[in-house]
Amino acid sequence: MAMRQLDTLLKFEQDKEVSAAQKLQAAELEYQQNQQRLKGVQDYRLEYMKRLSQRSLSGIDSATYSHFHGFIAKLDHAAEQVQLAIKQAKSMLELRKKQWLAQRQKVKAVEHLKEQQLKKLAVLADKREQKMFDEIATQQFVRRNF
Repeated sequence: MAMRQLDTLLKFEQDKEVSAAQKLQAAELEYQQNQQRLKGVQDYRLEYMKRLSQRSLSGIDSATYSHFHGFIAKLDHAAEQVQLAIKQAKSMLELRKKQWLAQRQKVKAVEHLKEQQLKKLAVLADKREQKMFDEIATQQFVRRNF
């Protein structure tokens, strides 16, 4: 494979790696944001439960009590939804990580090919140079001796 083709292939694979890295970063962000949402819902639920506990000390009517419990049920449902989103985000994160790692391996493989090609070209250049020096030495020997 010619160097120009290897350079083109390397650039193509590196661009795909950058894209895979960006998708991985977006998946990580989505996962973290969902974890923060869950913590927010859980913290809010805890605070709401404290309020219910304080209100019940001073007496609370059944309608207010039902309202509190209804709202807590809604918070529990929201937490379940966020936990589902976290599970999906974690799966996507794992997929994106695998995709990025696979693409990274492709880039490394092309880099290795390019390195091998450069070594071959260097060996050929050394041989040509040696041949040229041998020819010059032979010509000088011929001139001096004949």
